[in-house]
Amino acid sequence: MSDADKRAPGQHPEDRPRNDSHQDERRGTRRAGGRKARQDLRKAPKEDSEKSIHPGLPGGRYRPLAKAEVLRLQDDALEVLATIGMGEVPKLVRDLALAKGCSLSADDRLLFPRSFVEDIIAGAAKEITLFGRIEKYDLQISDSRVHYGTGGAAVQVLDLESGAYRPSTLRDLYDFARLADTLDNVHWFTRNVVATDVTEDFALDVNTAYAILAGTQKHVGMSFVFGHHVKPIVEMFDAVLGADGVFRRRPCCKVHISPVISPLRYGEDAVGVAQAAMDEGMPINAIIAAQSGATAPATLAGMLIQTHAETLAGLILVNLFQPGYPVIFSNWPFVIDLRSGAFACGGAEIALLNAAAAQLANHCGLPSGVAAGMADSKIPDAQAGYEKTISALAAGLAGANLIYESSGMFASLLGASFEGFVMDNDIVGLALRILRGIEVNEETCDLEVIRQAITGPGHFLAEAQTIAAMERDYFYPEMTDRDSPEVWEEAGSKDAWTRYREKAREILDTHHPGYIPRDVDARIRAKYDIRLAREEMEQDRR
Repeated sequence: MSDADKRAPGQHPEDRPRNDSHQDERRGTRRAGGRKARQDLRKAPKEDSEKSIHPGLPGGRYRPLAKAEVLRLQDDALEVLATIGMGEVPKLVRDLALAKGCSLSADDRLLFPRSFVEDIIAGAAKEITLFGRIEKYDLQISDSRVHYGTGGAAVQVLDLESGAYRPSTLRDLYDFARLADTLDNVHWFTRNVVATDVTEDFALDVNTAYAILAGTQKHVGMSFVFGHHVKPIVEMFDAVLGADGVFRRRPCCKVHISPVISPLRYGEDAVGVAQAAMDEGMPINAIIAAQSGATAPATLAGMLIQTHAETLAGLILVNLFQPGYPVIFSNWPFVIDLRSGAFACGGAEIALLNAAAAQLANHCGLPSGVAAGMADSKIPDAQAGYEKTISALAAGLAGANLIYESSGMFASLLGASFEGFVMDNDIVGLALRILRGIEVNEETCDLEVIRQAITGPGHFLAEAQTIAAMERDYFYPEMTDRDSPEVWEEAGSKDAWTRYREKAREILDTHHPGYIPRDVDARIRAKYDIRLAREEMEQDRR
């Protein structure tokens, strides 16, 4: 340990107290070896409880809505379903609802009595396990436990080499999956880009599933063009998992459906996909994505009333078929810039709306999903940083269970960025650390530590408490620059975008996971039209 390390800030070396045996004896076991001990501690494997952050930290401390306001919005949403109801209802859904006491209005809209909706909420799943391919990645979704992950359907990618946008490809999807596989704060991976180079419907679905299976062992999610695509793709999952029926026992993929077309109409296609997913035991993420001032009211409260009602309508749809089936209650209120009509995903309003959506879901006790951590900015710059941080933090503090779109989404969800994944891994880490809060207990409030520092060396650097807190209480963003100006200049004066790009390249050039064994891969390729060449998967990104 250098003199600079041993002394307290501002203390001259000659004023430093001697490290004599009497002092060591008086301090007892509180001395812990200085820098070497801190380095050893950082390298040692840790349980979640020993880390500063981990998946599933509790949120709920931020409440944009007062209790009376939550009750008002809940009541108004129930009134919407009871008196305005849902249009364009598929016949099967209508017949099931009518048989359970619902009714049709004079203009043929399906009306849900308040008591019926309340019974659906009471009987809906309150806890869901989202399984990873391996147990280490299992996610327990309940209460206000917070997890961050990906989502979206971007059709463009910010190219790592040129820095320009281009159409997204199947290879990009695979690369995003294996990038997410290495980032601790991407807790699951949902398809975030569309493989625009695969145009046929079934080929698109099966290649999307293959790419995400090949890239990560975390829990994954995807959508399906048609319901009859689900079963053969689940069979491919079983082949990778090792035996028929494994997926049903540990469904490591959830399906994303959009059961409602705003304002207040059911979507026919989603019904078939939902039924097929339920047949295979696949959890359902029922997403409502209205836009303020366009497909929902411009007032934030009015929008929440409609979108909460629509999300309840999606919950009803699934529970009519199978009561208590695992459903993520995903109310994603989106915002448009009312001056231009452009989609705006980086403003304060979308942060407020999605936090409030989480609060309403928590009021109902339902596993929730929201959209946050997105940017209107096109590149990983200062605008992207503040746009992403404000909504990712607000959603987490509000206690949303699953925060989608929180990794790599730019250009108002039209584009995705590899560098952005690296950037967002740190942003989410900071948000998780704030979620965790400050532990106030006997250990953290030990006055004897203060007393011994005052009567001893005059600083806390070598305290056992300091060393223990170093990893447990502090999060260290991997890509954040905390060097002095001189050290930064000596290292090349790199800006953040450059550091993110270099890290993304490093991961993509070295992480070739090989999660699908060659013999299994050969059988899959013999049965399905897989467009991602095995040789290409094993090559460096460049």
